[in-house]
Amino acid sequence: MSLAWRLALRDLRRGGRGLVLLAVCLFLGTAALAGIGSLAASMIAALDGNGRQMLGGDIEFSVSQRRATVEELAAFGRIGRVSEVVGLRAMADAGGAAALVDLRSADAAWPLVGRFRLAPGALAARPHGREVAIAPALADRLNVRPGDTLRIGSAPLRVIGLIADEPDRLGAGFTLGPPALVDPVGLDATALLQPGSLYESHYRIALTHPEAAAAVRDRLLRRFQGAGWSAKLSDQSAGGLRRGIDQLGQFLLIVGLAALAIAGVGVGSGVAAYLAGKTQIIATLKVLGLRSQTIATIFLIQLGLVAAIGVGGGLVAGAAVPWIVTAIAGTALPVLPRLTLYPLPLTTAAILALLVALLFALPALARARAVPAASLLRDALVTRRLPSVRITAIMALLVAALVALAVLTASDRLLALGFIGAVLAVIMLLWAIGAAIRVVAARLPRPRRPLLRLAVANLHRPGAQTDRLVVALGLGLSLFVALAVIDSSLAFELRNAAPAKAPRFFAIDLQPEDATTLARAVKSAAPDARIEAVPSLRGSIVAFHGMRVVDMKTLPEGAWVLRGDRTITWSATLPPRNTVVAGRWWPADYHGAPLVSIEDRAATALGLKVGDTITISILGVDVPARIAALRKIDWGGLGLNFAIVFSPGYIEEAPHGLLASVYAPPACDGAIARRVAAALPSVTMIRVGDVIAQLGTALAQIALAVRVAAAVTVAAGIAVLIGAIAASGRSRRYDSVILKLLGGSRRQVLGAQAIEYAILSLVLASVALFLGSAAGWYVVTQTFGMVWAPRWDTVAATLAGALAMILATGLVGSLPALRARPSAALRDG
Repeated sequence: MSLAWRLALRDLRRGGRGLVLLAVCLFLGTAALAGIGSLAASMIAALDGNGRQMLGGDIEFSVSQRRATVEELAAFGRIGRVSEVVGLRAMADAGGAAALVDLRSADAAWPLVGRFRLAPGALAARPHGREVAIAPALADRLNVRPGDTLRIGSAPLRVIGLIADEPDRLGAGFTLGPPALVDPVGLDATALLQPGSLYESHYRIALTHPEAAAAVRDRLLRRFQGAGWSAKLSDQSAGGLRRGIDQLGQFLLIVGLAALAIAGVGVGSGVAAYLAGKTQIIATLKVLGLRSQTIATIFLIQLGLVAAIGVGGGLVAGAAVPWIVTAIAGTALPVLPRLTLYPLPLTTAAILALLVALLFALPALARARAVPAASLLRDALVTRRLPSVRITAIMALLVAALVALAVLTASDRLLALGFIGAVLAVIMLLWAIGAAIRVVAARLPRPRRPLLRLAVANLHRPGAQTDRLVVALGLGLSLFVALAVIDSSLAFELRNAAPAKAPRFFAIDLQPEDATTLARAVKSAAPDARIEAVPSLRGSIVAFHGMRVVDMKTLPEGAWVLRGDRTITWSATLPPRNTVVAGRWWPADYHGAPLVSIEDRAATALGLKVGDTITISILGVDVPARIAALRKIDWGGLGLNFAIVFSPGYIEEAPHGLLASVYAPPACDGAIARRVAAALPSVTMIRVGDVIAQLGTALAQIALAVRVAAAVTVAAGIAVLIGAIAASGRSRRYDSVILKLLGGSRRQVLGAQAIEYAILSLVLASVALFLGSAAGWYVVTQTFGMVWAPRWDTVAATLAGALAMILATGLVGSLPALRARPSAALRDG
């Protein structure tokens, strides 16, 4: 071992440049995985560390369209300090300019955790009575300052300051407008809470013994079962943000594993090229009596040292990603990462990278170990052999260890397992295609043109690297196509987020008796406007298949319809943009036992079918209903659509409001908002364009994350292409020397190699188009849940650019072979 270390270090100092590609590939693969893992861990840690503050206490009980009864408040008060927060959407009018706001009423006990602060220049510490504190964005939009007056609902409210910090703002989730804060007296003055109004009441409780939060929650939910309550603990705060981070993390996991897999192919090519150049040294060492085991140890030490450098650099870069992201885009992040080192993702990335390096380097090491001493006289005697049974068994164990580690450490284990299986299948497919190309090229009739004949012969001659080139180039091209498909589909979502037939406004908190007034106000601003109005109230599914939702430890995958309350409606006829896919719609004059229709994907997630019974809590009353029909909904039109639709009859007796969509020319937006605000100050007009702008911002951030993460993978793909060219460099040098001795010019030699790479590229282009498109489809539709709408001209341009890069890389890599001296090449050959 001592001798092996001395020889390894001496040879590494003298000729270690050939392992630069190994270090680069491992650096990129490790950096991608470590960076993705560290960033996700830092954001989840920030959410966990601030969970109690974001929730506003240890437990939060929520209910829709009502406030807690005296009995319920007394029960809450007996277990800890209680704070009430009522949230709803409203319109703020500054005398001609109006804007949608996220209005919250907080009592004197709020906040139980953290501190509420107003910006310098505030007129009071917090609003009291007919006062309001507003977000700086709202102040800029309406051009108001502390001391000015805003009208919200029926009440003129004095602005007392601009909000600097709401400790529980992040836990409030997605909002359609900037926040505005009042106290209960101010909320009552607005007269916005009417029967059927859409609002939620939240009761945060700070417990004396926080460790008992789960038991307290379960006890109170059982006590008030059927009253419509839902509850969250502090570790469940900002649930929507957690799901968003997890969804993006799933995609980034795919990117990281793809970068590592592609880096592994580069490792194999780089190690093969390096060891191919050591044939004379290996043969000499064997002639001098060194055993094959010792020779293998020498090169294993070299590869281990270089791999440690590449992996170590990747870990340093990956660990720094949270700091880098915070410095560059900290203000755009929904939550600031908690900046510290996270050992688990770093350790996982290091082990995965080292396993990949050993797996892909092992075949080349086995071939180097088997080099005969006779190669000292003529290394062309060395023939390619399949790996031995022992090497194959070791590689199988490495693959099993890789799969186990990647799956066990992934948040979505099924996704990780499926992706790893897909990568292995793609590599095997590409290897089979490479072998088929060699067989077909060997059996083709010999072309008459010398350059074409030489190019075809290069594909199947002894020592040809065709199968390795196909795997490397196929993975690289498939990667480029997949990224082009993903990026162009995201761009489509950004461009088409607002359909041409989408309504201009949604009107909420509209009382049935005010429908005529709304129509008159809208028509006075836009005579050709069209209004769709439907009854609405809030409800939640509390039981199905005989199970109470509150008793379920985990929700089924894709069961978004169970998360909190839903806006529901009833209708005698099938709503627009809906299609019945199972069952039958009830008769228009039906007034029997409650029937319900469910959106088809929601029903599939819950395992529901026509004829099943579900229980829906409406205003604290459990309403059992039989499923009569399943519907497919066109959500893309942004019209009024409901996952749950009741039959008329029993449900009509519940206090309810109306939801209305307003279709009008865009130029009338301002006039419509002003006329409705003047006629119905309690009605909230949600401008669809504002919603689309927020969605567009979120999509733009996702697209940016995709491009940044993909840059690492593209770099790994380029390194793989360079490694594939380098792996065949020695045989290229020998061939070019023979051709020049036979009278061939440099142009002819380059022409033959260009034809060879062109044939491979054209064959692989169709394969990469299929594989890359399939991978892009999966990421876009299954991971992001978006429309698969690639721009094929962009995909074609990307593929053409990649093919040109392959050709250029191959020709540039061949230039050293053209400069080789015949005497040296023939002596080595």
